[in-house]
Amino acid sequence: MSLHKIDCLGNAKKIFFIGIGGISMSSLAFICKEAGYDVAGSDRAESALTDKLKAADIPVFPRHDEKNIEGYDAVVYTGAIHADNPELSMAKRKNLPIIYRATLLGDIMKNYRARIGVAGMHGKSSATGMISHLFLSAGKNPTVVSGAEMSDMNGAYRLGGKDFFIFEACEYMDSFLHFFPTLAVILNIGLDHTDYFSGIEQIKASFAKYADIAVNCGGAALVNGDDENTLAATAACTHRVTFGITGENLDYRADNIAYNKGKASFSVMRGERKIADISLSVPGAHNIYNALAACAAGDMHSLTYEEISAGVSSFSGISRRFEYKGSVGGADIYIDYAHHPDEIEATIACARGICSGRVICAFEPHTYSRTYALYDDFIAALSEADAAVMLDVYAARETDTLGISSQAMAKCIKNGYYAENYAKCAEMLRALAGENDIILILGAGTVCKIADFFA
Repeated sequence: MSLHKIDCLGNAKKIFFIGIGGISMSSLAFICKEAGYDVAGSDRAESALTDKLKAADIPVFPRHDEKNIEGYDAVVYTGAIHADNPELSMAKRKNLPIIYRATLLGDIMKNYRARIGVAGMHGKSSATGMISHLFLSAGKNPTVVSGAEMSDMNGAYRLGGKDFFIFEACEYMDSFLHFFPTLAVILNIGLDHTDYFSGIEQIKASFAKYADIAVNCGGAALVNGDDENTLAATAACTHRVTFGITGENLDYRADNIAYNKGKASFSVMRGERKIADISLSVPGAHNIYNALAACAAGDMHSLTYEEISAGVSSFSGISRRFEYKGSVGGADIYIDYAHHPDEIEATIACARGICSGRVICAFEPHTYSRTYALYDDFIAALSEADAAVMLDVYAARETDTLGISSQAMAKCIKNGYYAENYAKCAEMLRALAGENDIILILGAGTVCKIADFFA
């Protein structure tokens, strides 16, 4: 299916994506190709996504070079691309249209009637996946742009009808302020991305603006009524709908919560009206909040009790979110994208809910700035495991100007260890873990490759 012409691309026909291997950029590249554009891009890191792009006849250059953009008449970039990038610099010299990734995504979504954007410091991809699965299972044929791959779509995006556009709304660099949700979902707000945000007050101000965009689009903000920062940020929002478990005057709430092997079951109430009975297929208390957001989004778009109950209950997860990868020596192996202390703590708690043995972690910190800003919180979170193996920081877009050392951090963690590479880490995990234990491989970089050592 082709999209209508994308306004921000103007008369361009050949589009070059700088950093095309990212989950969102690759989805946008696929969407533009299916819309009839000639697409190529560059990325320094080879991955399954770059392989997938090449298989779709989308050229991917393995390094950034100004010569790569020859013959292309527009460039798309992400916030992770520095101003001195040679392709970006050449595009400026040639006066080519230069489009921010978020601007392109915002332009694409304008063509859809209902636009559900999922924001929050943690859980965005899981909640986006759950809402997408709900609308797919209800036969609503949504268009989806997510931050993680899911089996329902055989990827991180799908092109559907023009009624529903479901998307992940990233807060980094205020990207989500380029979007046009009619329902702005806010799962939680906390301190992160300290390389961009000056502190929690700036973060709350950005989320307040995101909520107001939805109201200005004729919609509403759907927010976690148990999260103090979220309530404070959206206090002035003129159309706010809340969900939660313990908060006061909640619009949607979970009642009668019970657990079976770490998976929650509960009823979802809208006042005195029951809108769903849920038995989650994914473990962890944090998924109750994701499910509440999904149930509320479904109810606000006229899905039935039966559709919501079946759709949310049957959601089985997304890529790299507590994803089972096999076992070694009687220990089950899971990979997870957790790269913030709150996420690590939630993932360890999730593992304990299904585990009769010990929880052994491997963790690769993501960016020096985050590791520096949340150093003590990382130590506290990782000390919740029975043992934690630290790897060097995954630099991503940064260089180390802060003197961060994973080796030093490991010494501060209860039962902490340090591994200088993935092979050594796998060897240490194999020695540490035993029968009925769980091995968690955590991080937002390439740390998931450690699981391949046990295949």
